[in-house]
Amino acid sequence: MFISATKIRVGQILDIKGEPCKVMGMTHITPGKGNAVVQTKMRNMKTGTQFEQRFRSAEDVKRAYMDEQEMEFLYADDNYHFMNTESYEQIAVNPDILGDAAKWLVPNTKIQVLFFEGDIMGVTLPKTMILEVTETTPHLRGATATNSPKPAELENGVTINVPPFVEVGEKIKVDPEAGVYVERAKD
Repeated sequence: MFISATKIRVGQILDIKGEPCKVMGMTHITPGKGNAVVQTKMRNMKTGTQFEQRFRSAEDVKRAYMDEQEMEFLYADDNYHFMNTESYEQIAVNPDILGDAAKWLVPNTKIQVLFFEGDIMGVTLPKTMILEVTETTPHLRGATATNSPKPAELENGVTINVPPFVEVGEKIKVDPEAGVYVERAKD
């Protein structure tokens, strides 16, 4: 499937010389003289190398066809182990492929695994995750002079800032992409 270069957006995966490349940043440049161009910052999903690519605005660009399968995270040792939720087939994924997403994984988390021509290219975490607070400083009653956030460690070992009223043992909703507190989890 081809798209116009002016329709390129951050996060899309394009087929550049037969390799899947993720758009990390893009700028539409319209010079005073000459033709407009789209300047992109790309990352090759197979090799991890980053590069810049320029497209003429009238140029058509091929989108990479990525197969996406829902999988459930089981456990981690030297690799991260996932199970296909439809076929129950299990796969082991190298931590380098997961990148920063690895720190957010807790057993039974359902994620989308991206495949390009049968090879695992990466994962897509859910928009929000519900995690338990395992460590934080206690809330001081009556201390309303400051409403500043405090650090809290979550069950997956990640530390984020939370409002002062959040206590140990509470479940909270977190945006894993931004690494921020969203709200208390509703029971």
